[in-house]
Amino acid sequence: MMDEQKRAQFKKMLREIKNLPTLPGIVAKLGKMAEDPDTTTEQMGRVISKDHILASKLLRLVNSAFYGFPQRISSLNSAIILLGFNVIKSLIISASIFEVMEAQDVELWEHSLGCAVVCNVLARHLGVKDPEEISTAGLIHDIGKVAIKMELPKEYEMITELSQEKQISRLEAEREILGLDHAEVGSWLAKSWNLPNKLVEPIACHHDPQLAREEQMASAIVHFGNIMIRGFGYGHAGDIWVPPLNNKAWKLLDLAPIDIDPLLQEIEEKLWEVKGFSLDIQTGQEGVA
Repeated sequence: MMDEQKRAQFKKMLREIKNLPTLPGIVAKLGKMAEDPDTTTEQMGRVISKDHILASKLLRLVNSAFYGFPQRISSLNSAIILLGFNVIKSLIISASIFEVMEAQDVELWEHSLGCAVVCNVLARHLGVKDPEEISTAGLIHDIGKVAIKMELPKEYEMITELSQEKQISRLEAEREILGLDHAEVGSWLAKSWNLPNKLVEPIACHHDPQLAREEQMASAIVHFGNIMIRGFGYGHAGDIWVPPLNNKAWKLLDLAPIDIDPLLQEIEEKLWEVKGFSLDIQTGQEGVA
């Protein structure tokens, strides 16, 4: 059994993240603005627009295929109205960390984008309220892996070796070496960024959706999205294993066999678009797929 002292030490290090970029001050500023009922979307849009690079990244993310809006969104005001503050805040976080994520592990970034696509298609098919929030949870569901890689590089390599040696999933290897896993770490990060529970719980429970208390459906969708995108072989989540589908989550999604083919077709089409978007991001082009 893992030494509790060692687990506590890893927990402390991962709770005091030092190597992930600090979130732009704009997040705190927008948070205060969002609490004021008199704040207008124009005012929020103006604040974001002052940071030209962030504004450009934000619009690229909003226009990417994992949200699937029928027409291009060209203004931040429209984006704020359509997506709501929680999603905009999460996208600012995503825009801030995706460069690090991409530099660290481009295949994990592609896996994350792909998971967001599956979550979006499925949430819309199921008629879930606020599908954009669930897509965003899919986008950042593996942020805990980035934190482990950056904060504990030696242990990260040990996890990779153990996973290959024992032919076990990365999740099991994390639990064996650290006494915790990337889902738990990701949920700490999401909480420290004051993200709503609709985003925190699916990150925390994307491998164990039955543990979700309030956001069972969102957690089940992100769980299914993660499995499905691994099955597609789009991007790479750090190991070759496709996790088992949780029976309770499958029952909750209540998908009929007739639903599966059209869903797969739509996901495949959107993944081609996101592949183009991902390449644009990597090459620094301005085009949005």
